[in-house]
Amino acid sequence: MTAVLVLEDGRVFHGTPYGAEGETFGEMVFNTGMTGYQETLTDPSYHRQIVAMTAPHIGNTGVNDEDPESSRVWVSGYVVREPARVSSNWRATRSLDDYLREQGVVGIAIPGTRALTRHLRERGAMRAGVFSGEALAPVEELLERVRNSPAMEGADLAEAVSTAEPYVVPAVGEKRFTVAAVDLGIKAMTPQRMAERGCEVHVLPASSTAQDILALNPDGVFFSNGPGDPATADHQVEALRGVLAAGKPFFGICFGNQIFGRALGLGTYKLRYGHRGVNQPVQDRRTGKVEISAHNHGFAVQAPLEGSFDTPYGPAEVSHVNLNDDCVEGLRLVDRPAFSVQYHPEAAAGPHDSAGLFDRFCALMEENTNTTEGSKGA
Repeated sequence: MTAVLVLEDGRVFHGTPYGAEGETFGEMVFNTGMTGYQETLTDPSYHRQIVAMTAPHIGNTGVNDEDPESSRVWVSGYVVREPARVSSNWRATRSLDDYLREQGVVGIAIPGTRALTRHLRERGAMRAGVFSGEALAPVEELLERVRNSPAMEGADLAEAVSTAEPYVVPAVGEKRFTVAAVDLGIKAMTPQRMAERGCEVHVLPASSTAQDILALNPDGVFFSNGPGDPATADHQVEALRGVLAAGKPFFGICFGNQIFGRALGLGTYKLRYGHRGVNQPVQDRRTGKVEISAHNHGFAVQAPLEGSFDTPYGPAEVSHVNLNDDCVEGLRLVDRPAFSVQYHPEAAAGPHDSAGLFDRFCALMEENTNTTEGSKGA
C-alpha cells in the first residue's frame, strides 16, 4: 500500500499509510521533540495541523491512558519516519498505530522527514494533505484539493476546541486560591499544576465574558494555550481587558500570551515555521537565566525588546525572549499583577525548567489578597 503527502507548493513525498487511511488536510508543521508524542497528539493547539516528527523513531512506548492532554487526538494528520514495530512500556495499553486508527487520524511514514523539515524551514509552514487508500488520485488533483483547503491565517479555532460547559478541578490538599481559567484549548496538565499548588480551578468556555469570569470572584485569572490566529480573538481580548481593568492577577500561556499582548495594544504576526518541540532556549530578561522550554506556536507578539512601553494599564515590558530568533516569549505589566509567557511551563512530557511560573502566579494572588485585605482593614 502507498500513501502520499502533498504540500501546497507542489512538493510531494511518497510513503506508506500509518494510522487511518483516507485523506486529511491542515497546516504542515514539524515538532522537534524526541519524547512526548502522545501529549503532542492530544494537545488542542494542534487542531487543523499535520504534524511531522523530526525524531526518527516514533511509537516505541506505545499509548497509555494517563498521558493524554485532552479527551481526543487533535492533530489533523501525522507524519513519521520509522514507526515502532513493537511497543515496549509497562504502562502501554495499545500501539500508537492502533490508537491513530481508533481516532481516525490519517498518517504517513516517509523516509524523508529530514528533507521535509528542511523544506519547511526554507519555505515556511504551508497547507498540505495526506492521502491513502481510496483517497489516492493523480497528484495534480490532490494538489488542487490541498490548495482549496483553509489556511491557518485568519482561522478562529478557540471555541471549536474549548469546553462547552464550565467544570472544576479541585485543589490538591488545602485550598488556597480560586482561579478562573478560560479554556482556549487548555491542556489537562495546566489546571493540574495549579491544583497541586492549592488552586481550585474553574475552567470556563472560550466564549466567557469578563462578567462571567469576574462573577466567580476569583483570586486570579488564567488564559490558556490554543489554536488559530490571535488576530481573530476579539471576544477574548475584550474579556481580558475587563479582567485587567478590575485589577485581578492574570497569567497567560501561549495563545493566552498573544491575547494579553493584543489587550495591551500590541500586534501579532505569523512566524515563518513556528516553534514546536521541547528544546527551545528562553531567557528571562530580568535575571539573565536561560531555561529550556516546551513550545507549540505559529504566531507571536510584536513588542519592543528593549525598555518599557505604554499600555492602557500602565507600563509593560517584554520579560522573556527566545535566544534562537529573539521572538517575544513573555510579557508583564510593571505596576500591576499580570504576566504571560509564550511557552509551556506545564510541559508534559518536559522539560520542567519553567514550572516555577505557577509559583509566581500563586505569589501574585497571595500578594493581591493581602493587599486587598489590608486596604479593607484600613
